[in-house]
Parts: sequence; C-alpha cells; structure tokens
Amino acid sequence: MTSMSLNVIALGGNAILDKVPSDEGQKEVVRKVASDIVSFIQLGEKVVICHGNGPQVGNLMIQQKAGDSEQTPMMHLDTNVAMTEGSIGYWIQQAIQNELAKKKMNKSVISVITQVEVAEDDPSFKKPTKPIGPFYNQEEAESKMKNGGGIYQEDSGRGYRKVIASPKPVSIVEKEALLSLIKAEVITICVGGGGVPVIKNKQGNYEGVEAVIDKDLSAKNLAKEIEADRLIILTGVDNVYINYNQPNQKKLEHLTVQEAKQYIKENQFPPGSMLPKVESAIEFVESGGGEAVITSIENLKNVTTGFGTRISY
Repeated sequence: MTSMSLNVIALGGNAILDKVPSDEGQKEVVRKVASDIVSFIQLGEKVVICHGNGPQVGNLMIQQKAGDSEQTPMMHLDTNVAMTEGSIGYWIQQAIQNELAKKKMNKSVISVITQVEVAEDDPSFKKPTKPIGPFYNQEEAESKMKNGGGIYQEDSGRGYRKVIASPKPVSIVEKEALLSLIKAEVITICVGGGGVPVIKNKQGNYEGVEAVIDKDLSAKNLAKEIEADRLIILTGVDNVYINYNQPNQKKLEHLTVQEAKQYIKENQFPPGSMLPKVESAIEFVESGGGEAVITSIENLKNVTTGFGTRISY
C-alpha cells in the first residue's frame, strides 16, 4: 500500500467506553485515539473517521427512562442515535483539533450528523441482533425481559446485553456533502453510530426508525462510495480470533476472502460483534477495495507495517 492512501477508520463504541463510562473517562480514551490518528496522518495517510455508539446510546436510553415524565419524555431511538453521533463526534473532532495544533499541522476537522437510509422491510426489524448499553449477568437479563424491558442476549462471553434491530445500510443520505469535504482534504468524522437510520415514506420524505445500524457496515458502504484504498476497523483486540475465549483460540493474521467466508459458515464470529466486522471487510475487498484491516486502537500506527488481521484476495 503506497503513501497518501485514503483510509476509512471505523472506531468501535465499546473501544471508547472501555472501562470508565463517565464523560471525562470516554474523552480520555478519545484523546489517546486522536493522538494515534494524527500520527497515522503524519505518515502521509488520508483519513475519514466513523465511530460506533452501542454502549453510549444504550446508556442514554437508560438515563432517559429514569427521568421519563410528561414534561421530559424519552426520545425515540433515532433521535438518541443522532444525539450520541453528535456527542462522540464532538469529542473526536475537538481531540483531533487539539492534537493537530500541538503538532503544528494546518488541517481542518469536522463532524457531520449523517443519515443512512435502510429498507423498511429489512428482516432485522423482526429479529434484533445489535447489542446496546451495558452488560448484565443472566439473572439480571432474565428479570428485565420478564418485566418487558426488551430482548437480551449473551454477547461474546462477556455477559448479556439488550439487542435491537440492526438493518443493513442502503445509502448514505449526505454522501455528496461528504465527498466534497473529502475532496477538500477536510478530516471528516461521519456516519457515527452507523448513521441515523431513516426510511423514505410514501410521500418520499425521510423519517427515522427504531434501530441502530452497525457502524462497520456503514463504514464499508462509505469506503466503497468514496473509493477508499483501505478500510480499518478498530476494536478492543489486536487481531481476530477463531474459537475465541476457548482453550484452543487462534489468532488470525491474514485471511483471504474465501477463508473468512469459511469461518463465517463455521459460526466463528458472534453476530453482534465480530461478524459484521468480518462481513464488512469481505464486502469492501470484493467491491474492489485494496485491503481491510481489523485491529486495536493502540496498533493503528502499525497498520502500514502489516499489523492486525488483514483481509484481502
């Protein structure tokens, strides 16, 4: 991969809300990420940044439910997605601006509230799989389900989380505006939380729906649309594993598209976490993209030297 490559970087919401769920705790993680991103840019790389919001949007809904009243009613899920897209985008934008100033780099940064169209008849509306919010033990999850708190499923051996609809992204509504920003070499933060999920109604107008789009799938769509050279999916682990959290777990360093598809057939990747990352990587490569990389935030600076799980032909 040559220098001056165009990279779409997808940053996981779980990676931001790592241990400390407070405002300052998450900002501190984002500041470290911003330093890594700017160091990556210094290598001659161009970046467009997407981020997740699963834990954050779930927590926001819990907060809203606790204060729900006639005077302060809960917002719909699409509005909560927009709120967390704005707050996390603000954190990233400010942190990158500060890091650029520290390194005396004259570049502009902007975060864009982005809508992503989905299909009204997407099957995920009947079979939710996207985890949001905090982890619970089995007893807590069963209690919440009995009391009408939604559907909870086990998530990658880490506990139980609420799951909601996660429809596939169809198109990015603000694509032309994003392309203009990228052409002007503005560091752009967009499709946060997968973008605000919208459908077109019978009148041809957009309206929000109760869902959270997987940010990796939206990042893949964006990478295809802007003809990026590389899709980088940052998560909480250095590499993808098979037999994860089992005695015979194995780290994967390079996968062909065919090998990745075979592991999917073997159900090696959990639907709400690693599966959409691997699927996004496959689809990006098959669409003509150079390569996809899945790795941790800390190893972003090592991507150009071959670190992480790389998926290509």
